[in-house]
Amino acid sequence: MTPVIGIVDDDASILRAVRRLLGAAGFSVRTFGSAEEFLASEHPERISCLVLDIHLNGLSGFELQDRLAQSHITIPIVFITAHDDLPTRERARRGGASEYLRKPFDEHSLIGAIGKALGRTPS
Repeated sequence: MTPVIGIVDDDASILRAVRRLLGAAGFSVRTFGSAEEFLASEHPERISCLVLDIHLNGLSGFELQDRLAQSHITIPIVFITAHDDLPTRERARRGGASEYLRKPFDEHSLIGAIGKALGRTPS
């Protein structure tokens, strides 16, 4: 079964670019412009891995991670951010992030991070 990758980012150009990249890499992709849109979607637990921006309008990526945990929904998360600093990296690590990437990231870093989150070994 093809993994379904969810992308949550309030930047439409990031959503388009990452959707194209991951689609070309063979993933099924669902995009969401906000954490609230993701939470309101049907069956968020069917997402195999979440590529999640930390700084969003409305609920932050960290707040979404907390809500998923409170609902006992376990989804590996690859956090992405343009606002990198030590406290943010530490918060992501403490929260159990699978990976943490700083924007702009290259396609190999993202695909590798998703592979790691899904438990795949590099080929």
